[in-house]
Amino acid sequence: MPILARPTVTFHKSWLDAKGEWGDGHQDGAGIRPGDRFEAIEDFEAWVRRLAMQNDPLMLFSGVQVNTSRFWVIEHDTYLGAIELRHVLTPFMLEAVGHIGYSVRPSARGRGIATWALQAILPHAGSIGLTRVLLTCDEQNLPSARTIEKNGGVLEDIRNTELGVKRRYWIELAGYASDRASAESSRSGRNRE
Repeated sequence: MPILARPTVTFHKSWLDAKGEWGDGHQDGAGIRPGDRFEAIEDFEAWVRRLAMQNDPLMLFSGVQVNTSRFWVIEHDTYLGAIELRHVLTPFMLEAVGHIGYSVRPSARGRGIATWALQAILPHAGSIGLTRVLLTCDEQNLPSARTIEKNGGVLEDIRNTELGVKRRYWIELAGYASDRASAESSRSGRNRE
């Protein structure tokens, strides 16, 4: 059963294996920036520290960065993917990217991992004071649209953005369990489809 775990160097090899599956493709929710390096353990450790720093509510960011909670989807010591929750939205994020981004490594797709991870992070969104969250996906990305809809996403619109044509969904957080209950079910895997 999968769990949500904070990024850690423990999964360096498994993370690199997953990155190899993506090649140079974009990984939503992973926090990768152009120029990031991962092969050497020292570079990977520095990157993981940066991800942790973005989760610190005492850090103030400006411009394109906002406080972000990041989790990795782990199963039996294997990295399956990533999910991130942006605590606030810049105007650009409100238009094109939303509060939550996620990705699942190609070899783990088709198992309901993204649906499970999204369900598992929603209580955390409520615990930081959000009452609803915005998610977007490319207009043609029907698997992601289904993932969002399975978690209560209601389509607001489909619009042209700087990142292309996006479906924009809102999920109301009323009724989601506390963050503590979410963590417990993440550990046990009870929320899995």
